Amino acid sequence: MKIIGIVDTTFARFDMGSAAVDEIKQYVSARIIRITVPGIKDLPVASKKLIEEQGCEIVMALGMPGAAEKDKMCAHEASTGIIQAQLMTNTHIIEVFVHEDEGKDEKELAFLMENRAREHARNVVDLLFKPEKLVKQAGTGQRQGFEDVGSLRG
Repeated sequence: MKIIGIVDTTFARFDMGSAAVDEIKQYVSARIIRITVPGIKDLPVASKKLIEEQGCEIVMALGMPGAAEKDKMCAHEASTGIIQAQLMTNTHIIEVFVHEDEGKDEKELAFLMENRAREHARNVVDLLFKPEKLVKQAGTGQRQGFEDVGSLRG
């Protein structure tokens, strides 16, 4: 049985981890290991531990950076750490961040957080179980959370 890791944060204002788990369970039967850490800068090591210590074959790292410039810097640092953890483990860690200033209000922000978590969960399923499906979507302007923008070739 495939093992999928989910790591999310207490800092986020929406339970993206539960949305991701729910979405994955709708498509495949897999063992899901979920852990929650305080903030986004904790995501890289938690993801790496899920891979190395729990045998996860892919991990979703979900977080919500705040709107302040300091938060954007922390998000960049977390992203860099996630990339480094991917390279160190040769394993996909799908970063799913929703910045607090991406939504025009709390309703849109909650909508975005849920949709982005669910759409990336489907990407995780495809990467692990049906990678050929992603090949068919190459160049089609897919966007997670908001509406897809489409291909430049129609």
